[in-house]
Amino acid sequence: MSAPDSSTKKPSARPARNWPNILSRTLWGIFVLGAGIFLLYPILVSMNFMFLFGKSPSLEELENPRVEQPSQVFTADGVLIGRYFRENRSPVPLSKMSPWLIKALVATEDVRYQDHSGIDPKAIARAVAGVATGGNGGGGSTITQQLAKNLYKTRRKENIGLLGHLPLVGTIISKTKEWLTAVELERRYTKDEILALYFNTVEYGSQAYGIKVAAKTFYSTSPDSLTIEQAAMLVGMLNNPTAYNPKFHPVAARKRRDLVLTRMGQAGVLTETQVKAEQATPIVLQYQVEKHVDGPETYFRGAVSQFVNEWCKKSGYDMYRDGLRIYTTIDSRMQSHAEEAVQKKMKTLQRTFDNFWRNRGKNPWVDEEGNEIPDFIETQMKRTEQYKELAEQYKGRPDLLDSALHRKRPMKVFTWKGDGDTTLVMSPLDSLAYYKRFLRAGMMTMDPFTGQIKAWVGGLNYRFFQYDHVKQGKRQAGSTFKPFVYLTALDNGYSPCDRIRDERVTINYVENGQPMEWKPDNVTREYTGMNMTLRYAMARSVNSVTAQLTEKVGWDNVAKYANKVGIRSKLLPVPSIGLGSGGDVSVYEMVNAYSTFVNQGFRPEPMIVTRIEDQNGNVLAQFDPQQKRVIPAETAWLMTYMLRGGMEEPGGTSQALWDYELWKKNNQIGGKTGTTSNYSDGWYMGVTKDLVTGVWVGGEDRSIHFLNSQQGEGGRTALPIFGTYMEKLYQDPELDIRMGPFPQPTVKITKKYVCVTAEPRRRREAETVDTIVVDNLLENLNNGSVPLPDSLGGG
Repeated sequence: MSAPDSSTKKPSARPARNWPNILSRTLWGIFVLGAGIFLLYPILVSMNFMFLFGKSPSLEELENPRVEQPSQVFTADGVLIGRYFRENRSPVPLSKMSPWLIKALVATEDVRYQDHSGIDPKAIARAVAGVATGGNGGGGSTITQQLAKNLYKTRRKENIGLLGHLPLVGTIISKTKEWLTAVELERRYTKDEILALYFNTVEYGSQAYGIKVAAKTFYSTSPDSLTIEQAAMLVGMLNNPTAYNPKFHPVAARKRRDLVLTRMGQAGVLTETQVKAEQATPIVLQYQVEKHVDGPETYFRGAVSQFVNEWCKKSGYDMYRDGLRIYTTIDSRMQSHAEEAVQKKMKTLQRTFDNFWRNRGKNPWVDEEGNEIPDFIETQMKRTEQYKELAEQYKGRPDLLDSALHRKRPMKVFTWKGDGDTTLVMSPLDSLAYYKRFLRAGMMTMDPFTGQIKAWVGGLNYRFFQYDHVKQGKRQAGSTFKPFVYLTALDNGYSPCDRIRDERVTINYVENGQPMEWKPDNVTREYTGMNMTLRYAMARSVNSVTAQLTEKVGWDNVAKYANKVGIRSKLLPVPSIGLGSGGDVSVYEMVNAYSTFVNQGFRPEPMIVTRIEDQNGNVLAQFDPQQKRVIPAETAWLMTYMLRGGMEEPGGTSQALWDYELWKKNNQIGGKTGTTSNYSDGWYMGVTKDLVTGVWVGGEDRSIHFLNSQQGEGGRTALPIFGTYMEKLYQDPELDIRMGPFPQPTVKITKKYVCVTAEPRRRREAETVDTIVVDNLLENLNNGSVPLPDSLGGG
């Protein structure tokens, strides 16, 4: 029997799919996956899984929330002079808030506040239903959620992850963070603590953050004194601080306030009668806004903020957030006297300057020959930011640009008349010309032994002239640079009694490989032939002697010594460096350098901040004086003695100080005047046993100046400010600044310095012509020459 044919065998049937089973398993899989995601989602969000969700508040941030607080700035004598802040707030405890605030907030924002644990399911359901039906179901956020959002900035750019940039997904993630954070806050804080944090965190508009600043800004009162109506107004503003600001949108603000009062009635905290009575109350504000940098506008605040910001970067703090207490070196009384002296003398000097040019029928911007510079204002205008903006706005339309530059409008401008400002109708070109006519000033005082800056006046009025002429501005120092020549000489073998003849000389030198010559002039173009001591020559500011001494000691060495004692600006080692033409320097540098002389050869590091504390008064940083020995004590003492020559040597350039009440109790003052060649810069550097002060006066541009020494030299522009200032300091009983002589040297002085047999000149008003002649004759007998004309010198 043959085998069956396999080709005729029927294939086996495929088993039928069990679709109910597959569907069941798929649904269970989706459910398990969904449940897993639902359970894991909060964990993934809180841990910022793969940077998808963005940063959430850490445990430390939750337990120690950082509420932004302004940093306060104090003077050395404890006077609050300003605050730095991004969000202007001053936290207060709940006990110092009106209870009406709490009742208004809870009734309006979260009626079940006391019953939930951070999330209110009913409010969320109502909000979702409202969105679904197209209506307004109210907000779903609790007070705690709003606090989480405000306190930790959950929606800030730096806290958004990769998924957060997707519109709907980003909103869900942000809400999740707020829910999670709200629950954590409820676990760690009591309900009252959360309310206190909330009121101290939220924004009320008009740069007011926190209830204390809001109460002060809108009602000039404290949080515990707010009435029902005021509390309702402030709580109503929280919904939209801009739209419901009663200062700018009173109608909308009143409607919002009345809604809050209605909610308070519905919550049972007000009767119907009270609600109607409060709603009938008109809005009465006592509005005052504090700026981001609150306090008097001063030039030294820039130096303070720069220093503290640099410290904050290194130390992990934020000056505008962390409520630091910053103690400066500035003495408020000395600062006040400095500002008064500048104001008083500059007002008088400006009148002289205006009359000087009015009588000549010219504008004060002139060239070296005294001729008015054509198109000066138009040229200067092109350098301003205002011109650049207008040029961009009217690009390709020069006719419209010209029209804009000449279009007149009312402007508030600075004036020496009245209260310091007035309104004038001016064009941009008129305004620039108006301000160019004002002389400017810079002044700084420093304790030479500690480096602490006690007074800093960077200009006439910070509101109108924000350029700082103490540290920011740099100009040629004129004859106030001469002491660095004499310093170089004294430290290299010379003595104050060594002599150099006052005569016309030619200084030969090489520049860029080419032989050059320089013939220095005395200011009067006269030369006495007198064999002068170095002290006498420096006191009289004689250019010819200084030039010869510079050649002897080396102009490159003069630059090195100036850098040693405190001049940080770049100096060119040129033959005329001793007359101030080696480079531009600041008042800040010059005061530092002269302080080295008084501080026995130690160069002090200028200080503006002494310590920084946290908001609780704990010292975070203490800044101690820093100094470095740069010249020998003997040289330093001799330099102080040389500077005294301006008062003690006959005809010294500081003798205008005899006109001030500075000469009791054997008081001694050293100093040096300085004037640049075209009278664009006037300087005075003054030293006493306690203080070093520098003063600069000049135009905004070097082409704006007097034309002769009778008005423009430093002895007539800058010195009077110093004299007036020192009078005020000595007369202030609250200041421990006493008259007296410089201390005796602490080291043996090996060089001869007593080289004048004549008695020092006394007060000029007590002298007669005969006394002056006798003084000069005695001086000349000692020098073996003839009397000097009083006008000789470069200062």
